[in-house]
Amino acid sequence: MSRTSSEGRDTMTTEDKGALKNLASSGVEALIERLRDEGVQVGHAEAQRIEAEARREAARIVRDAENRAKAVREAAQQEVDALRKGGEEALRIAMRDTVLRLKADLADRFSDEVKRLIAAKIEQEAFLERLILEVAAKARAEAGVDAGQDVEIQLPKALVSPDELRRNPLELREGSLSHFVLSLAGNILAEGVTFGVAAGTEGKGIRLALKGKDVHIDLTDETVAATLLAHLQPRFRAILEGMVK
Repeated sequence: MSRTSSEGRDTMTTEDKGALKNLASSGVEALIERLRDEGVQVGHAEAQRIEAEARREAARIVRDAENRAKAVREAAQQEVDALRKGGEEALRIAMRDTVLRLKADLADRFSDEVKRLIAAKIEQEAFLERLILEVAAKARAEAGVDAGQDVEIQLPKALVSPDELRRNPLELREGSLSHFVLSLAGNILAEGVTFGVAAGTEGKGIRLALKGKDVHIDLTDETVAATLLAHLQPRFRAILEGMVK
């Protein structure tokens, strides 16, 4: 407590000074404590802010990474789909081409086999004799020629020579094609049908020629095969296509 000096001034006792010192010390400590609390609170708030920002940034990074991964997966899937589609299309085309080549090969082999059989058949004299009989009988009736026009049946040079046709049938070996033709000639010459030898050709089969006209009908292995194939090939292709069983 203060006291008044003899000069009228207040004087502080030692106790007063100690109390004042204690009071100042406690105020400073309180101030320090308050400042420390405030600093802690500010630091805590800043830490929370930084943590929240870090979480947001981490979430953004994760989200961006997921989006990029999704884009990569989608691009990879599109590429896979494109490759698979391309592969399937290439396989389909390859199968189609293979089937077409196989059908073409089979059609060619079928055609070759028909031609081979016709060529082998038409070389047989017995077959030629039946063919000549059929043709001679129907030459005028179904060849579409006018009456009075002679039809010549031209035979292959390899089977009948011009000299043989000029001979008497009795001079030729019985059973030969030349003998058969000459024996037949006597009966059908009166009907305007004659026999000759095809000139300049080594083909097989016979040819009908309208004498004096540049009109002829070939019944060779090639023309007969072509006629048969024109009829058989569409059916053979239909069988290959499964349309006919």
